[in-house]
Amino acid sequence: MSSDGILLLTREDISALLTLDDCITAVEDAFRQHGQGKTSPPLVMGMRSGDGGFHIKAAMLGMSSGYFAAKLNGNFPQNPQRFALPTIQGLIVLCDSVHGSPLAVMDSIEITTLRTGAATAVAARYLARPNAKVATICGCGNQGRVQLRSLCRILPLKVVHAFDLDAAQAQRFAADLSRELPGIKIEVVDDPCGAVGNSEVCVTCTPARRYFIGKDHVASGTFLAAVGADNEDKQELDPELLAANKVVADILDQCLAIGDLHHAVSAGLMRPESVYAELGELVAGKKPGRTSRDEITIFDSTGTALQDVAAAAMVYERAISHGRGSRHRFCDNLLLR
Repeated sequence: MSSDGILLLTREDISALLTLDDCITAVEDAFRQHGQGKTSPPLVMGMRSGDGGFHIKAAMLGMSSGYFAAKLNGNFPQNPQRFALPTIQGLIVLCDSVHGSPLAVMDSIEITTLRTGAATAVAARYLARPNAKVATICGCGNQGRVQLRSLCRILPLKVVHAFDLDAAQAQRFAADLSRELPGIKIEVVDDPCGAVGNSEVCVTCTPARRYFIGKDHVASGTFLAAVGADNEDKQELDPELLAANKVVADILDQCLAIGDLHHAVSAGLMRPESVYAELGELVAGKKPGRTSRDEITIFDSTGTALQDVAAAAMVYERAISHGRGSRHRFCDNLLLR
């Protein structure tokens, strides 16, 4: 901890310091380090609470020197309708990994949203057809918006199908992002399965507890990013769809516990060794990504603390250089005898 205290950073601070493009760069580098064996395995712990729950995710970048981060997030999908609050709320604590001093405490909403979209962009770089022009976004909340923005950094999209159980939300998504992304035609659809069948890319970012994209709904050559399953009860993709195609996990052990992969393994349709790779292996060049035009590729994205620590470290370093944030002393930094 600095003698001036711990740096406190608000969501507004983070928005001013971290762009989506920067986050994609940071997240890709974190996955590369993981694929090269230069990081400790990230950890996750979850606890249910009513209609939502809490999770703690922790990771370290730089095994001998660098940063450690722990994120505590509450995830309550009914918050916007019930309480006019965000679905995801929480904090990230960033520490020096050499001497353990806490460096910063920051709001987690912006980092969680951006780093999740960034991971999809990184996966799309390796797993999608590079000339993919048609995508479907299932789930048109804040995360759906970031997912589309992220894909547009990687792929030459021209048509996007937008689906949400809340039709009004899908309409707002289409209207807002059509203005923001004028080169893309965004259409609201009421049949996600039909839309996926006519797409080259599909992102699912919903709180679904029963899969809604089946094996027969997906055309050859499609890249799917399953983002919504961040606890063991959530599910977006048919287990048979995963079992029949190339699956890449963000972190294998985590996906086996809480991702869509969890359901395929629990159903006896897959084993851990059936998974093609972790994303870090592709980024590090240890395995190729897409190897044919017609193969279906699936990215099981449960969200890892590697993404959080990479983004938080970038925010912290920029906050220091730009003089952003405020300081607070939680204790006197004295050696206890």
